[in-house]
Amino acid sequence: MATFLLEVGTEELPATFVKEAIAQWQRLIPAAIAEQSLTNEAINVYGTPRRLAVVIEGLPTQQSDREEEIKGPPAATAFKDGKPTKAAEGFAKKQGVEIDSLEIRPTDKGDFIFILKKIPGRPTADILAELIPQWISKLEGKRLMRWGDGELKFPRPIRWLVALLDDAVLPITLVNGSETVKSDRISQGHRVLHPQPVTIPKAENYLESLRSAYIEVDPEKRQTKIREQVEAAAKKQGGKADITTELLEEVTNLVEWPTAVVGKFDEEFLILPPEAITTIIVKNQRYFPILKSEASSELLPYFITISNGDPAKSDVIATGNGRVVRARLADGDFFYKADLAKPLESYLPQLEKVTFQEDLGTVRDKINRFSKIANLIADQLQVTEEQRGNIQRAALLCKGDLVTQMVYEFPELQGIMGQKYALASGEPEAVATAIFEHYLPRGAGDILPQTLTGQVVALADKLDTLVSIFGLGMIPTGSSDPFALRRSANAIINITWAAQLPLDLQGLILKVVNEFTQNSPIAPSNLMSQLYEFFLQRIRTLLQEEKGIDYDLVNAVLGEKDPEYTLRALRDLLDALERAIFLQNIRNNGTLDKIYETVNRSTRLAGQGDFDKTKLEPEEISPELFQKSSEQAFYDAIVQLVPKTQASKESRNYQQLVESLAEIAPAVSNFFDGPESVLVMDANPEIKQNRLNLLGLLRNHARVLADFGQIVKG
Repeated sequence: MATFLLEVGTEELPATFVKEAIAQWQRLIPAAIAEQSLTNEAINVYGTPRRLAVVIEGLPTQQSDREEEIKGPPAATAFKDGKPTKAAEGFAKKQGVEIDSLEIRPTDKGDFIFILKKIPGRPTADILAELIPQWISKLEGKRLMRWGDGELKFPRPIRWLVALLDDAVLPITLVNGSETVKSDRISQGHRVLHPQPVTIPKAENYLESLRSAYIEVDPEKRQTKIREQVEAAAKKQGGKADITTELLEEVTNLVEWPTAVVGKFDEEFLILPPEAITTIIVKNQRYFPILKSEASSELLPYFITISNGDPAKSDVIATGNGRVVRARLADGDFFYKADLAKPLESYLPQLEKVTFQEDLGTVRDKINRFSKIANLIADQLQVTEEQRGNIQRAALLCKGDLVTQMVYEFPELQGIMGQKYALASGEPEAVATAIFEHYLPRGAGDILPQTLTGQVVALADKLDTLVSIFGLGMIPTGSSDPFALRRSANAIINITWAAQLPLDLQGLILKVVNEFTQNSPIAPSNLMSQLYEFFLQRIRTLLQEEKGIDYDLVNAVLGEKDPEYTLRALRDLLDALERAIFLQNIRNNGTLDKIYETVNRSTRLAGQGDFDKTKLEPEEISPELFQKSSEQAFYDAIVQLVPKTQASKESRNYQQLVESLAEIAPAVSNFFDGPESVLVMDANPEIKQNRLNLLGLLRNHARVLADFGQIVKG
């Protein structure tokens, strides 16, 4: 068995590309190897800012021989009067076999000729030589570039290739216009610590050869080393390192031989909000801040840099980095003090000069719109007058910090600085907190607004964006969503679910759309339909992907081809979530199976009638038309079911409804299949309609929970 090494050496790659390329090769290379029927014991993909590499262990030196069945022309074309035609001879010649090897086999489209062809395995070296250029060229990423006069695209120029199968160099040539890069066993060491070339004798020696040249090519080991060094350096300063996953991953792919270096800034800058200092240190400089303790958000006047330079020069590096940080903090200190010189409300006139969207006016116009929406939400939630006042105040002020100097310089601080400036201006804490919270969630996995004021303002802001952008016809398509409308819709749903807000989203959309289209040629009905469908798609996605609900149960909750039932989910988002989770639970514990046949069969047959799907009372059933005792028993069971269903509907206690449906199952089963069973589609139209109405009633009671016609039997 052989070990294979490929290393692609480059100029410094962007950290994000290193991470993405490793992930792509982890998918692409195993699939390509398997497609070539090459077994292996392990495939490890590595990367640093200057190289991408893969080591494949346990490769055979040659493919195994294999057999392949090849289909030829129809038998009627290949043979005539029992003799081969030119079609058969040509097929045999092309495949390199004798006529006697042809077999006639039946297929769905008639008889065809086949051969079972033995294909000898190829040398692994030849196969890899063909695959390597594909692995390089198939890598995708942002801002791929051309260099020199060639057409080869890569994030940075490729400078060397190492391709070894055990100790043998695989001859690979990358052509890029007038430039070529040929494979060898020569790699490059650390730019500073080992500027000399590195000769790799065998593929299996790759990791140790590079480590001897101060290159840790394994990103996991590099990341572990960084974490350990950062934690130790922070502990030495009497604090706790603030290590975020995002920063740790980025720094890991910025260095090849990490060294933690502690820098210092003046304590006077600690008067700045911790978030401002952290933004400057982390977002701008890619350094790790040091907290006073794990339980504290207070900072110590130190930071930790991960250097890719000479550890012996750490003091010089620390001094230089400290100078840069102090300059950035001095700017922040100036901006912060200048912003605090006047109250947050005084910044509102400047928002009249900031465009939200060309056809929708300024940010100040947007505030006016979503302040009205916030009031509508407050009406629905029946808030107190004090809460309404806080909501309106927060809606008015929440975008004010966008025109402050601090947020202009550091956009990541929007909302954060607004909260600070609101408190400094004497605004109530509820208002200040809502200013921060209305931007939540900021990203995947982020927290949601925790206060009612923050929740309402966030909902209003996001709903205004959705309605107004949809109103311009700018509906997301495919991966294109420049205004992050999917994210806004998801946030509206998730905030409502998490905060248990009794929100009628359909009614809210209706009012907002009517207001938006008042003096507009836009048809309100079309805009509402588009928004309803968009939100229902997001509910569907969130239920399946985040809540783990089976697709058919989601369909059962949202309904199909029944607008009135479908919109029920928008009128009561909490109820839709509860029903979906409940259905999944009773499927998992087997309860759903006990009522499935009864309800589903009734639902399918009821569809052939025209019984009103909203009725639960048996008023339109005519007992005098009953011909069998099973009909009367079915009817009596429905009469007893009515109050139980009504109680379940009002209390949303769907367990009670399911138990009641289970109790009625024997009567329904006897109606269909018992000794007193009936033919639903009776020749007498009145009797037929009466029986369909009975089934329609049962369907309607079940529809209080779900559209059972959408549920697939497990």
